[in-house]
Amino acid sequence: MQFLRKHIEKILPLTDEEFAFVATHFSTRKYKKHQYLVQEGDEVKHCYLVISGLLKLVYNDDNGKDHIVSFAMEDWWESDYYAFYTQSIATMSLQCIEDTEVYCFSFENYKKLCEEFPKIEHFFLQKTNFGFLAAQRRILSLLTSNAKERYEQLLKQYPSLLQRVPKSLLAAYLGVSRETLSRLV
Repeated sequence: MQFLRKHIEKILPLTDEEFAFVATHFSTRKYKKHQYLVQEGDEVKHCYLVISGLLKLVYNDDNGKDHIVSFAMEDWWESDYYAFYTQSIATMSLQCIEDTEVYCFSFENYKKLCEEFPKIEHFFLQKTNFGFLAAQRRILSLLTSNAKERYEQLLKQYPSLLQRVPKSLLAAYLGVSRETLSRLV
């Protein structure tokens, strides 16, 4: 639980008693490479904080093409957030690229924790804001940058990610073919 505490305390200092209370709202799970945490069509009961490993969030379009919406590595949160917060059915799948360990946080525990410990809402607001900013930056990159520029931005922002993700997945994330990515590298 030290990982969780350090993660939260980057934004919000906690007493031992406060952290003990917060920690009761999380559980840990381990998943194997290729295993799904969320599958399209399922209820989304949790969001996840990655302790170790690597995840991909994938949208499968009507033509059967996979679009990688995001990756999540250590110290990152991920889920099909629309489905999580609206308590609806997943339109995306969350799958392990590597063996992965996560903290699981249910929607019920999210509501309960915010009601019983309002101070934590500041933490979640900050995390949500950072996620929104990253998503906006990604959308602008897709709209205004060519494939080479998107690749260079990814390389600059997340150099360790490029060493962990297969080229075919990087290509899907960047919105290019595997062959195009090979020419860029």
